[in-house]
Amino acid sequence: MPVSSENLLKAIKLMRENSSQRKFVQGIDLSINLRDIDPKKPEGRIDLDVALPHEVGKPYKVGVFGEGESVRKARDAGADLVLGRTDIETLKQDRKQAKKLADEFQFFLAQADFMVMIGKALGPVLGPRGKMPKPIPPTVGPKPLIDRLKKTLKVRTKDQPTLHAHIGVENMSDEELAANARAVLDAVEHKLEGLSKVRSIHLKATMGKPVRVEV
Repeated sequence: MPVSSENLLKAIKLMRENSSQRKFVQGIDLSINLRDIDPKKPEGRIDLDVALPHEVGKPYKVGVFGEGESVRKARDAGADLVLGRTDIETLKQDRKQAKKLADEFQFFLAQADFMVMIGKALGPVLGPRGKMPKPIPPTVGPKPLIDRLKKTLKVRTKDQPTLHAHIGVENMSDEELAANARAVLDAVEHKLEGLSKVRSIHLKATMGKPVRVEV
C-alpha cells in the first residue's frame, strides 16, 4: 500500500517538533530501509535518478564534456564546468583529481562522440560512483537536460540495504518536502514493483531525531 500524503505531512510535522532550532539551515533526509534485498549482488542494487518537483536548496552540480560549439552551448545553459579532450587526458593521468571531480559533481553530460573516450579514461572512477555521463543527443540542446539534472536526485544502495535521499532543507514548506519525498517513494515503489520489500521509512533533520513514516 503506498504511503499516503496525510502520513507524509504528519511525519514532517512531527520531525519539525522533534528538531531544535539551530544556527544553520538543516537538511532533511529520507531513509528507506529494505528487506529481502542483498545490495552486494547485481540484482539487489538500486540506482535511481529521481527528478524532484522542488530544488533541495542548492542546485546539484552538472559537468559537461565537449568541444567547439558544445562548449558555448553548455556554458550558456548553466553548466558548472565544461571539460574538453585535453582535460579528459589530464584526469586520466591524475586519478586523485578525477576522484575529487567525481565526488564534487552529481551529474555529467557529454557529446555523444566523447562517450567511448570517457569510458576508457574515466570509467574506473565514474562507473563505481554511478556517474558515467549521459550523452547529449545531437538534435537536442543541453539546457533542458542541465535544468532537469540540477533538480535530479541520485538514490542508490551501497553496501547496506538502505536508501538515503536528501529531499530538502527545513525552510521549505511541508508541502514541498512532502512532494519531494513522494517523488522518491514513487520511484522506489516502481523499481521494486511495490513496497513489500520496504521494512521502514524515516524522515530526519540534520540534528534531529528520526521520525517513522507510517505506511
